[in-house]
Amino acid sequence: MKTQNEHSRTVLSRRQILALSGGGAIVGLLGLPTFAEEAVAAGGILKVAAPSNPSSLDPATGGSGNDHSILWTMYDTLVEWDYEALMPAPGLAEWSFTGPTTLVLDIRKDVTFHDGTSLDAEAVKFNLDRNRGDARSNIKSDLASIDTVEVTGPLQVTIKLKSADTALPAILSDRAGMMVSPANIKALGEDTNRKPVGAGPWKFVSWADNENVIVTRNETYWRAGMPKLDGIEFRIIPEAATALRSVAAGEQDMAFTLPSRLKPVIARTPDLQEIVAPTLACLQIYFNYGRAPLDNPKVRQAINFAIDRSAFVAVGMGGLGEAAATVLPKAHWAYDESVADLYPHDPDKARALLAEAGFKDGVELSLGSYSDQDWVLRSEIIQSQLEAVGFRVKFTRGTVADISGQYFGNEKKFDGLLSLWTGRPDPSMTFSSLFAEGAFYNAGRGAEAELSSLLQQSRSNEDMQSRAVIFGGIQRFVMENALFAPLAFQFELDALAARAKGYRPNLLGKPKFNDMHIAA
Repeated sequence: MKTQNEHSRTVLSRRQILALSGGGAIVGLLGLPTFAEEAVAAGGILKVAAPSNPSSLDPATGGSGNDHSILWTMYDTLVEWDYEALMPAPGLAEWSFTGPTTLVLDIRKDVTFHDGTSLDAEAVKFNLDRNRGDARSNIKSDLASIDTVEVTGPLQVTIKLKSADTALPAILSDRAGMMVSPANIKALGEDTNRKPVGAGPWKFVSWADNENVIVTRNETYWRAGMPKLDGIEFRIIPEAATALRSVAAGEQDMAFTLPSRLKPVIARTPDLQEIVAPTLACLQIYFNYGRAPLDNPKVRQAINFAIDRSAFVAVGMGGLGEAAATVLPKAHWAYDESVADLYPHDPDKARALLAEAGFKDGVELSLGSYSDQDWVLRSEIIQSQLEAVGFRVKFTRGTVADISGQYFGNEKKFDGLLSLWTGRPDPSMTFSSLFAEGAFYNAGRGAEAELSSLLQQSRSNEDMQSRAVIFGGIQRFVMENALFAPLAFQFELDALAARAKGYRPNLLGKPKFNDMHIAA
């Protein structure tokens, strides 16, 4: 890690991380700082400023991408991913495909939940069945390829698939693979949203809404020597500048997902570490194309032509971002460059499309977004650009949990949502979560047969070059039909106190704290 004026600076190249080599392998992260040489203090409490209140502490029922950093402290996943390229790696289980439609999970021995019950094959089956069948589960679509889950040994589960699904290991590194205690679910039911029991490195202590979430060390954690921290205290501070001030004042040790406007403040604040790293996080406008006016593709296309993405990055993100042509960045191995020029900024084209759609005098559009300073600015930029071509835009703003719940939940309150997609380890997870029929993040809930077929094909092939071609077809279908409006990819920007050591950024842009410690 380089040092400039008493500040640590880590800047990672997106292309180093994401580029696909000529032989089809993912290029690893280059120049990753080494933290092993730093002295590790015994114990200590890490104090973290979190940007939003959790939507739920049950991984199956939550709906906010911001939940992950808190969930990962309490829940281990069946499969993990490496930081460099998000490729699947063994977690609570090792996996093997014994046939095109058979996946075998061999579970680690002697792993227990925080309540002392065993994390065995029966527990894994319970979780997978619950995640794909429970009425409250928001991750059913992630596991739609599963036909049956069978216990084939005390520590072995065999998954029979309806069709080949090579993305399933990566899917099991996300919410669908977070293991909760069956005993806790059976005892508490819906109350497990607020009283979670997992098998992660830390266990739940308390959650005070919009104030804090506290976790403490899991003394029986299966990984030797971990966790290093005695506990973590998440203080909910939605206003980013306030979060940064709390770190500068020594009240917190870390503030993450900070907006680019605060980068100069970090640079001139003594004894702060600054982390800047690329992510898959895409700012976008989600469309509810299941109802008017966004059921008309010409209206959706008009929105895409109306948006000046370069101006959005410059003004709304302080230049610390990359204009988006689809939900994957340019350097991603699955990105299809043929979609790059589908929607140049063309207000005249946008007006013409609205007229063709029958809205010569304009059209009303209701959008949801968030009430913090940065999202207000971004919503004002989008509102100005859309109104310039004939949209009459009404924004409703609130907290991330409230507004996202109103849009993705049963209310379907707005025509669209200006928000963030935080990325997933495998592209098929992203496209399925956003556009598959019935998917939680697809507010319209429907999907045309051609798209459904392409999504299935993307999970039926293990060869990355072949998958890249399929993903190219998906991107073209999605963008030609304007199923959403991609805006820009944001970079991770974090501020850490000098005593907080061992942090490693990852491509999802969501902090994990497993490697962190307090400096001796």
